[in-house]
Amino acid sequence: MSGIDILGFCAAFCTTISFLPQAIKVIRSRDTSSLSLAMYSIFTIGVSLWLAYGLYKQDLAMIIANIITLVLATIILATKIVNDVMVKRNNPAQ
Repeated sequence: MSGIDILGFCAAFCTTISFLPQAIKVIRSRDTSSLSLAMYSIFTIGVSLWLAYGLYKQDLAMIIANIITLVLATIILATKIVNDVMVKRNNPAQ
């Protein structure tokens, strides 16, 4: 493994692990009221595109990081969508 590969894996690790605290907080609390639906939607699409790019380039660091980040972002996004739907059902005037 070259130095540039190690750099790529370190970068992938840092950016991926940064999502873990948010995902854990959302999973435990189910509270997504302070999260932006638009931001997480766009972010999840972006991560999906980065994963596709990594697969095309056959870049293992990019593939692994984006698979993990995509799972975490999708959990957060799905929880946000479910919570927003529940809020609208309980408060139809909003």
